[in-house]
Amino acid sequence: MKQLVLTLIGKDRPGLVEQISATILQQHGNWATSNLSHLAGQFAGIVLVEVAEEHLQSLQDALHEIPELEVRIEHGEQDHNEVKIEKLNLVITGNDRPGIIQELSSVIRHKGANITHLNSRQQSAPNWGVPIFSAFATVSLPPGTHKENVVDALEAITSDLIVDIEPD
Repeated sequence: MKQLVLTLIGKDRPGLVEQISATILQQHGNWATSNLSHLAGQFAGIVLVEVAEEHLQSLQDALHEIPELEVRIEHGEQDHNEVKIEKLNLVITGNDRPGIIQELSSVIRHKGANITHLNSRQQSAPNWGVPIFSAFATVSLPPGTHKENVVDALEAITSDLIVDIEPD
């Protein structure tokens, strides 16, 4: 089986996910994992699809034929020698400001960790005078890295940043 990582973007409309999933199924693919969003009237998604080699080209062709949808396809890599890596689920909340994602990602990288999933949003907070930033991040920690060190480093960015660890 081949793994394909699809990135999809186009004007959102009812039935779009159904059309994409039906195309994958009709071409003998299996929708394994996804992250889909509606942002500013646009549909944006990342989908991991598994497909047998003999159906690979027909699946790719069919996906590119979906109207008003930009599709980028990358071949996934299977790592059979994967080392057990600790995952850390973080809930991060604080006052929003330009550069907050850059600051968070820089601290995480400097601790040797890697962001494997990130959902963030800005919420109105009229009583506070500034918008509130909130994020859910999954971070993989290299062997020997203590999760408390990562959390402490993130909270040291600014006094208004709260970082909680969520269980798996």
